[in-house]
Amino acid sequence: MEEKRKTDFIRDIIESDLASGKHSEIITRFPPEPNGYLHIGHAKSICTNFGIAEEYRGRCNLRFDDTNPVKEETEFVEGMMEDIRWLGFQWDELHYASDYFQKMYELAVILIEMGLAYVCDLSAEEIRNYRGTLTEPGKNSPYRDRSVEENLDLFRRMKEGEFPAGSRTLRAKIDMASPNMNMRDPAIYRIVHHSHHRTGDSWRIYPMYDFAHCLEDSIERVTHSLCTLEFEDNRPLYDWYLEKLDMFRSRQIEFARLNLNYTVVSKRYLRRLVEENFVDGWDDPRMPTLCGMRRRGIPPEAIRKFCSVIGLAKRNSTVDIALFESCIRDELNAKAPRVMSVIDPVRLVVENYPEDRTESFDYTVNPEDESQGIRKVPFTRELYIERGDFMEDPPRKYHRMGPGREVRLRYAYLVTCTGFEKDENGRITEIRCVYDPESSGGNAPDGRKVRGTIHWISSENAREAEVRLYDRLFAQENPLKTEEGGDFTDSLNPDSLKVARGCLVEEHMVSRPGGYTCQFERHGYFCVDPESTPERPVFNRTITLKDSWARQQKR
Repeated sequence: MEEKRKTDFIRDIIESDLASGKHSEIITRFPPEPNGYLHIGHAKSICTNFGIAEEYRGRCNLRFDDTNPVKEETEFVEGMMEDIRWLGFQWDELHYASDYFQKMYELAVILIEMGLAYVCDLSAEEIRNYRGTLTEPGKNSPYRDRSVEENLDLFRRMKEGEFPAGSRTLRAKIDMASPNMNMRDPAIYRIVHHSHHRTGDSWRIYPMYDFAHCLEDSIERVTHSLCTLEFEDNRPLYDWYLEKLDMFRSRQIEFARLNLNYTVVSKRYLRRLVEENFVDGWDDPRMPTLCGMRRRGIPPEAIRKFCSVIGLAKRNSTVDIALFESCIRDELNAKAPRVMSVIDPVRLVVENYPEDRTESFDYTVNPEDESQGIRKVPFTRELYIERGDFMEDPPRKYHRMGPGREVRLRYAYLVTCTGFEKDENGRITEIRCVYDPESSGGNAPDGRKVRGTIHWISSENAREAEVRLYDRLFAQENPLKTEEGGDFTDSLNPDSLKVARGCLVEEHMVSRPGGYTCQFERHGYFCVDPESTPERPVFNRTITLKDSWARQQKR
């Protein structure tokens, strides 16, 4: 059965353009600024631009908007490339804004020659004062009527580095009374004395984003320039530049950005979290960055599914993070192999089981995927179980282990607790039990019902590991909505990371490579951290089996 094609307002426009013959091939682009790492908000734009190009058998370019040398680094370029590939996409052509610096300069000169641009000596503060307000028109700069010859000379000298940084700008001559503030003589170029990560010290002037972006789209003959809603008011300026310069007219279309509750995606705030050591780098698994999500073990398929589910809209809204987490669980549940692990172990001795005996039980690797098969897990006299699966004086409805109570050891036997030991601090150090030899596989031969089932790990098969229990980074639904005088960091969740050492995992897990994902039975989904080694294995919790956060909020 043929899969039904998605529909939304962007695809409707593309379908119309193809049907009318306006375009025979769809070309999109993803144009990040390399001043940080990509985050979940970028993922929506990546999936939109690359996904639509794939869907219509077109092309999608990756273009780095490197017009601000002060904040941009090669590190971020390389990180973004890795993230895009990890998400499952590959660009058709790789470009940089800096590829076009000479061409952009020449086009700016043409605007000057047409009388549509001028060099302005006003400071940034003076420009703001001259700009007016939403209800009041702006005032013309006193430098607006400079002659073409003077503007050409000054602009050339700006390029040659003759003037101090920030002392002059090249501005478009449009309309200081326009109701659209972006059309009130916007800056085209500014002076920046800073080495560029690609062009070095070749340039002393750099184009503004609004000027550069439309030219890049046009040069690359991008048919549909898909961007988020904050650029909607910039579209008239985008069109103005292309019209005046008589260039190929790319069509800018805006869609709602991705906003998640309990999440901050602004690079400005993310940079603060990193630089002020609230997190351990851009790839901290609590961060909404794609590299952080990769380190946490979130599958790229889950991110793509999430972006598909929320779709494309014309109005901004906030998506419940529970929907994203549901996509993660669905993907991991279908694919992640199951393993035994004990995060807070206590020894369990099966007193009537022979000391020198080891037997193996069949263990279903993934009940959701029979193709992953069955493996063997060893069972011995000495085991480990979760400390939380035993209570010295359990209440009536407690269905796990307690003195005199019978429980099922998953896949193995039914056991009954006969006693326990404590240390001088009252902490349980050992639990004793006896097993029913006739209950192999965990089934009672006489049909008696045993309600409690707990997982375990054999001492023969157990290896120590560090387990990092990650949770949401922010405790408030809207982290940026703080009390008066507060800061968004006041919203940080103090329990976003708990480190458990001395945990036990199956022996085969300690040699798994970084990024390997699995389900720790009854605990959740985990992945091997890139820092993990066989001598010091480290596992990161990707997500719990169920939405424990929702239950906490109801208490």
